[in-house]
Amino acid sequence: MSKLASKPITHIDDIDAELERLGASATGLVQDEAVKRQQQLGPNALEEVSVSAWRRFAHFFWGPIPWMIELAAILSLVVGSYVDLGIILVLLLTNAVVGFWEESHADKTVAALKNTLAPIAQVRRSGVWQRIPARDLVPGDNVRFHLGNIVPADVLLLTVEGVSIDQSALTGESLPVTKEVGDIAFAGSVVKHGDAEGVVTAIGAGTFFGA
Repeated sequence: MSKLASKPITHIDDIDAELERLGASATGLVQDEAVKRQQQLGPNALEEVSVSAWRRFAHFFWGPIPWMIELAAILSLVVGSYVDLGIILVLLLTNAVVGFWEESHADKTVAALKNTLAPIAQVRRSGVWQRIPARDLVPGDNVRFHLGNIVPADVLLLTVEGVSIDQSALTGESLPVTKEVGDIAFAGSVVKHGDAEGVVTAIGAGTFFGA
């Protein structure tokens, strides 16, 4: 999924085909295969991109629409229409300030959401259930979670016992959503009731949260 605005996949009908695509098994991945996949795909984490405040602010003066406004400002200066020039510059600066403020607010919201991502996951490797850092998960891993757990990645649910999940931070739904076999549990959502097991379908930036 490339955009948050795009509709996420919430259910998979052909579970067997999806498990085959993921190379998943009933006993989980062997450790060597998991390490190989992590080396290929990277960690189950969102990349931190640091951009200075000045560069972010300058970004709002660069692009087709700012260029048109800036061209209008230059033409006003050339013809000596200083009142129009002042108005245009005020509009340009106001647009940049408002855009910068909105983007900063959105960045803070995303940062707060990232802090809710699961630090630990229960995963089955070589037939043995174990607790590992969630960042070490890879597609094809068998995972399980219970009441109060944070879903550590996008997971195709294979067994469910009265599961409802709060995914309001991602989808805006006001109430927890009941999940069934074949449904996708999104990374960052919170289990409000029941227990579930499933297979990781996406990690990091590839998850709906990451998009």
